[in-house]
Amino acid sequence: MALIRERSRAERGVSDGGARAFVTLDDLLRLKHRARGFSFLPRQPVHSLLAGRHASRLRGRGLNFEELRHYFEGDDIRTIDWLATARLGSPHVRVYSEERDRPVLLLVDQRSTMFFGSQRAMKSVVAAEAAALAAWRVTSLGDRVGAVVFGDHDLVAIKPQARDQGVVRVLSEVVRQNAALAKPAGAGAAGRLNEALAAAARMVAHDGLICLISDAAGEDDETTRLVTRLCAHNDVLAIFVHDPLEQELPDIGQATFSSGSAQIEIDASAPALRKSFAGERTAWRARLAQLSRSRAIPVLPISTARDVADQLRELIGKRRAQQIANASGASPP
Repeated sequence: MALIRERSRAERGVSDGGARAFVTLDDLLRLKHRARGFSFLPRQPVHSLLAGRHASRLRGRGLNFEELRHYFEGDDIRTIDWLATARLGSPHVRVYSEERDRPVLLLVDQRSTMFFGSQRAMKSVVAAEAAALAAWRVTSLGDRVGAVVFGDHDLVAIKPQARDQGVVRVLSEVVRQNAALAKPAGAGAAGRLNEALAAAARMVAHDGLICLISDAAGEDDETTRLVTRLCAHNDVLAIFVHDPLEQELPDIGQATFSSGSAQIEIDASAPALRKSFAGERTAWRARLAQLSRSRAIPVLPISTARDVADQLRELIGKRRAQQIANASGASPP
């Protein structure tokens, strides 16, 4: 739900709480120089069956020499280095890797449930900024980026492309659907999340990175099935966009809330109502957390109250520190 706002303030891109309501293409293009200090790396090991910089389930003989090692039963005899074998007195093979890029698909939520923010920016703006930072970072490393951008009225799939051209296509569509939030909400918005996940499964069959940037509103059993399908052959990362006001109903007395054309007046100061609201939100987030744990999906919670680039650097840095600590058996600092 979103608090009622004056139309004149919404048209200027400012909400009653001072949060940025809309984003422009220039805003997202300017984030290019801030897309550093974080990396969306896959969870597989970085050696052995690799394709370029990224772990891959695809085996291939390429032009990049990796190592010279002992021959093991099952190795392709065509990889035996006969000179090294004669010199060392035992069979040795030359191991190569194939340089490949890794398609990254951003699922960017611009539905009316994202058109809410109590502090720095609307969730829809934060999602757009997170998508821009991810896209710029991906292409700076030589990989391709595509997107499924979905809102109340539309869902657009963009095939992964390399370099700035791919980023601009993605961000232009994000801006277009962000601007459409000024229109009344569509009737089919609830099921759009699952439509986006199904579209992602069709676009990236295997060995890709799927990054969902959303508040996860409307998730259901079909969402779990689709996420499971994606995780089977791809890496999945979730950027969970939230606002501090969503966790606990503010004690503001009588207030009018709206969701598209529907409106309701409530007493937000009522203890029972506020307790029930907080309990439902806690249970819902616990269910999402269980889904992420059972499918080994990293979740990066991003708040509307703070700078997105700073949060990405902090969260991914913290995750790396935890992984290093787990490997060494020590506690993270």
